[in-house]
Amino acid sequence: MRTFPRSQPQHRTPEPETPSAADQAGERIQKVLAQLGLGSRREIEQWIKDGRISLNGQRAELGARCRPDDSITVNGRPIDLARKSQAETRVLLYHKPAGEVVSRRDPEGRPVIFTQLPRPERGRWIAIGRLDINTQGLLLVTTHGELANRLMHPSHQIERQYAVRVLGNIDEAMLGRLSQGVLLEDGLARFETIEAAGGEGANKWFHVTLREGRNRIVRRLWESQGVAVSRLIRIRFAGVALPPHLKAGHSWELPPEGVAALMALVGLAAEHPAEKRHGPMERRPGRDDTRPRGRR
Repeated sequence: MRTFPRSQPQHRTPEPETPSAADQAGERIQKVLAQLGLGSRREIEQWIKDGRISLNGQRAELGARCRPDDSITVNGRPIDLARKSQAETRVLLYHKPAGEVVSRRDPEGRPVIFTQLPRPERGRWIAIGRLDINTQGLLLVTTHGELANRLMHPSHQIERQYAVRVLGNIDEAMLGRLSQGVLLEDGLARFETIEAAGGEGANKWFHVTLREGRNRIVRRLWESQGVAVSRLIRIRFAGVALPPHLKAGHSWELPPEGVAALMALVGLAAEHPAEKRHGPMERRPGRDDTRPRGRR
């Protein structure tokens, strides 16, 4: 097995944020609503532009700050900031099968991932990044919009690992180019590491890691070398691995210590451990209740 690592700068884990003078006067409304799990920060910014959010009876503006005692409505419905701020942050690991779309609805009628997930007691699930329709594997979803936003933001350089099966002639020179960097139409890209993982004949498996999530980046890197990707599976994201027992179309809840580690990774303060959940839960498609179900 050959590995082609490249030296890289050491990334220090960000310290949890401390309130600034501006924060003491209130936080940006899109950040507050994202933390409550109403949507991703990008989604909420669009809601503000569309006039769907009001602050103290007035149409909210981008960049407006709010405090816990302010009145906020979304689509005319009041938001209980105090009650929602006490909600536990939850993260699910979903094994996305090929053929599903990472969307809440699809105009072409294709199956979407959110119909396969249990309903959270509060807020809603927010996908942390995307996998294209033909890619399967690990997808994280959370009820904490700010956590999702930071894990997706390029500045945090979150590591992803994929198992990829390629069809074509692979040589040492090609692997070297992929590890050193290839100029694509949207800029330079490369794999942090490439490890041979078996295969027979013209079909070869590799495990690759990278720290970015540009659209179809893994496929485009291999295709730039004249080889075709016949199967692609994400097996790790932000240090969280796809559990071997987790079947395609099923989800598994990350325990509180795992959630705390993800939050610390992107500089968010950890919460107190939840009293109602003491370990991971597995969910199967079609279950829409939120009662714990232990692993088997």
